[in-house]
Amino acid sequence: MKSRTRKVGVAVTAAASVAGVVFAATPATAAAATVSIEYGASYYKGTANWSNRSVGVNGSFKATGCRRVYARAFAGSTTLDFKSSSTWCNRSGPANFTLDANVVGGSDNIWVYMTDENQKYLAGQTCYRTGYCIDGLH
Repeated sequence: MKSRTRKVGVAVTAAASVAGVVFAATPATAAAATVSIEYGASYYKGTANWSNRSVGVNGSFKATGCRRVYARAFAGSTTLDFKSSSTWCNRSGPANFTLDANVVGGSDNIWVYMTDENQKYLAGQTCYRTGYCIDGLH
């Protein structure tokens, strides 16, 4: 009877070790990042939220003149997905994007940026899964 108890204890310890490895490989819950891009009277302001296999970017877009907003998801320096609004001229409203990040660990950073009607870069931010954005595309 003594050896049977020992085997059960080993099985429980092995299962606990496997469970620990599975949890360690799962990405941590990401903090939301606040996006704020301004160029003259035009702006895009919103929030980026990460999940395991996608990034949601939800914001308000105001175009003075003709402007377009882009969002691009990365894993390191590898592009995962790319979306854009249409060109907006003297208009405002919600502009939301869902970016696919269908790789192990998902996206760790995104670019959100604004161009004019000729796709000339005007302003942008790089946002990180850890919950912050910095000006420029890095």
